[in-house]
Amino acid sequence: MSHQRKRLRDLGIEVGDLPTGPLNAITDVSGLEVGHCTVWEETPSVLRTGITAILPLGKEKLWSHGVFAGSSVFNGYGEMTGRGWLEEAGQLSSPILLTSYYGVGAVHRGINQLCDDKDTHSGTHPIVAETWDGWLSDPNAFALTTEHVARAMNDTHSGPVEEGCVGGGTGMVCHDFKAGIGTSSREVNVLGETYTVGVLVQANYGDRKDLRINGVSVGEQIPDADVPVPDRKRVPHVEDGSIIIVVATDAPLSSKQCDRLARRATLGLGRTGGYGHNGSGDYAIAFSTGNILELREEGMHANLKIVPEKDINPLFHGVVQATEEAIVNSICKATTTIGYKGRVVHELPLERLTSILI
Repeated sequence: MSHQRKRLRDLGIEVGDLPTGPLNAITDVSGLEVGHCTVWEETPSVLRTGITAILPLGKEKLWSHGVFAGSSVFNGYGEMTGRGWLEEAGQLSSPILLTSYYGVGAVHRGINQLCDDKDTHSGTHPIVAETWDGWLSDPNAFALTTEHVARAMNDTHSGPVEEGCVGGGTGMVCHDFKAGIGTSSREVNVLGETYTVGVLVQANYGDRKDLRINGVSVGEQIPDADVPVPDRKRVPHVEDGSIIIVVATDAPLSSKQCDRLARRATLGLGRTGGYGHNGSGDYAIAFSTGNILELREEGMHANLKIVPEKDINPLFHGVVQATEEAIVNSICKATTTIGYKGRVVHELPLERLTSILI
């Protein structure tokens, strides 16, 4: 886990024509915080798992303030708790927690236990989303606890976001390379104002042969003979995997417009070679910090602003480009990992990548 890996742009490779934010990360959306808890253990169980926490408005406004939000499901072989109420109310006032399929229950319970005001918390439902890490992490250990949730929450901060084999992405595999957490951002102009679209992914899907970057069939040019493909697809009943895409923007959007933004994230997934396979849980959630709702105040929400539908297209372009780059960053930053039962998932060789694309 120790040797240095580079993000896609550090290799001199750019995706799309829009400028990135200063950090090229979801935290370019002001006020947003991200944190991780990475669980990497050898005994008594081999664990390569964890939790990634996203706080849309940071710690200070957690639970007491909300934002308009929406979601989209490309293929539903997965789990996202709280989505029912998210779709009903179009609002989000909880953390978004990304973890393993086997950790959903524990993480959901943990965040509820950590909520400091359970009386007013009753109007929201925490978002816990998963992808499956049972190839590299012992699926029978059920290792995650409230303490791990607390670590992820306490770790949340603005600024640069750690990527690759961290947090919820610790045990993940994408296009048959080691992957995990990745992020990117774009700046767009709407009606003379500059807004940011940020994306964070937990990537765990896809076949080697389908991997495309900037339209180039990269996966086909890195055969199994050069970089071995994990054996998991030769094991009966082991499905394809999943991806969780978190989209944030400071552009003032309605909840229905957030739904629309979440759906466009799927296009970024498609640009990298995601096909929404039968065994893949492909979920996107999008939220806007452009209107902040004071949930504990009486009376009407006042002074709301909404981008006109006819002017929303630049945001669609931003989310597609940021999603594609976030997925690739999740692979570029991840390192070769040996896990459960001695299984190995290899990193993407970056020198080979640059020779293909530059």
